[in-house]
Amino acid sequence: MDELEGIAVEVDGEGDEVVLLVHGWPDTARLWDDQVEALRGDYRCVRPTLPGYDVGGPRRPTSVAQMTGILRALVDRESPDRPVVLLLHDWGCVFGLHFAMKHPERVARVVAMDVGDARSEDLRRELSLAGKGMVFGYQSWLALAWRIGGALGDRMTRWMAKLLGAPAAPEEIGSGMNYPYDMMWTGSYGGFADLETWVPTKPTLFFYGSRKPLQFFSRAWADAIEARDDSRVVRVEAGHWLMKEEKDAVNRTLREWLLGTEDAR
Repeated sequence: MDELEGIAVEVDGEGDEVVLLVHGWPDTARLWDDQVEALRGDYRCVRPTLPGYDVGGPRRPTSVAQMTGILRALVDRESPDRPVVLLLHDWGCVFGLHFAMKHPERVARVVAMDVGDARSEDLRRELSLAGKGMVFGYQSWLALAWRIGGALGDRMTRWMAKLLGAPAAPEEIGSGMNYPYDMMWTGSYGGFADLETWVPTKPTLFFYGSRKPLQFFSRAWADAIEARDDSRVVRVEAGHWLMKEEKDAVNRTLREWLLGTEDAR
């Protein structure tokens, strides 16, 4: 276990190319255990636990600019002479894709899971009224749990995580993970006004789970990925945590695509 700017960082594997794995809510670096096992023979896997997502640590709300700075520092430390592969999920997609737009020279390829252009006008137009209501319902609940904090905020967060089918153990989940939802709905800590949507100018692999009531990407965004010869959109018969539910299929596709696009480069 390593550390950078007060956050835990796990490093596995001995490959020449670095894969930076960034999780989302309500997870930690442990989310990626199965993917690291599949990749460590060919790649050096670097996975931080996001600020504030360690339930044993202090509350640590982190702005988009601050998160981008942390990711840049981590990439520069672990792969100073070569751009990295990003492997992202949930809020990791939001922060990681923004990082890729801000620092394209530090990113070779992108793998995103289940979240794409989550704040785009295209997606807003595609979401039904019921879908928008579901998004507001669970996200405002988690933002409120962040504001309440303490034991009650933790219980609220764990209840929602169980309702949504999150695989993380309840004792690893707390309200300190919820600050991105507060940023989303109140504009706190700088909000997301300056967030940039990923434009697939690099080889991109996008997985999404089909067994969900709504999606966090637009059809236009997925079409832009599929228009590239070196990129793919993959539908997985799973929910939001598809890397757990269908780990064998996901890992097989992930490895094949990474090795194939590496050869092409």
